[in-house]
Amino acid sequence: MKRKLFFTLFLICFLPAFRNVTISVQAANPEPGSITVKKSTDFKVTGDGTAENWKSTEWLNIVKQGAGSSPYQTKVKVLYSEKGIYFLFDCEDKKLTSTLKADFLNLFVEDVVEVFLWPDESFPVYFEYELSPLNYELPIIIPNYKGTFYGWQPWHYEGERRTSHETSARGGKKESGSAVTGWMAEFFIPYKLLVPLNQVPPVAGTKWRANMYRIDYDNGTALFAWQKITKSFHEYNNFGTFIFE
Repeated sequence: MKRKLFFTLFLICFLPAFRNVTISVQAANPEPGSITVKKSTDFKVTGDGTAENWKSTEWLNIVKQGAGSSPYQTKVKVLYSEKGIYFLFDCEDKKLTSTLKADFLNLFVEDVVEVFLWPDESFPVYFEYELSPLNYELPIIIPNYKGTFYGWQPWHYEGERRTSHETSARGGKKESGSAVTGWMAEFFIPYKLLVPLNQVPPVAGTKWRANMYRIDYDNGTALFAWQKITKSFHEYNNFGTFIFE
């Protein structure tokens, strides 16, 4: 009887602690194909990743996809805040293939980085963001019905609904055709731009499906992706998962 009483008291007193340990381990080891997105205070986007906030998270590799080869490394960091989500891309390169000089153009036909965010899996509508080395952007909402999709530009794209974005080049000038050793893209996507998508803004434990990409045109077309693709960046069922800290 005494042993049973002792065992019961032990469970009452110490089981919650063991549960906390389990939760902590799971948070440190997210599910396959996912990352834990750390929370940050808001900061200024400069295009060179020098903000102290970036030191709180690690680089992720964006891997070459499909046939052919590319010697370039591509990596990215992600953070989120109360107001929006931040991305920092670092792209090794030798030449800036970038001639387009306006927003909302077909930036994907030249060097570009891209992010796709799908906050709610119950409906096949997601947000796509592209940024060129010359700092021109393409933000659009994509309805995708069984592989048939098209982009819609944001309405009243101003004030707190606008993104913040900057780019920089290293080893050369940030201009079309310039010889470089790499370039960086840094941008902030406010939650107010994603309205009315569900699960926006995220809170601790929220999960969004997402993928991150790069296209480079030094030697043909080289595609890079965080999560593997087969034919298109728009394979939303192959997206990875952001787990918000």
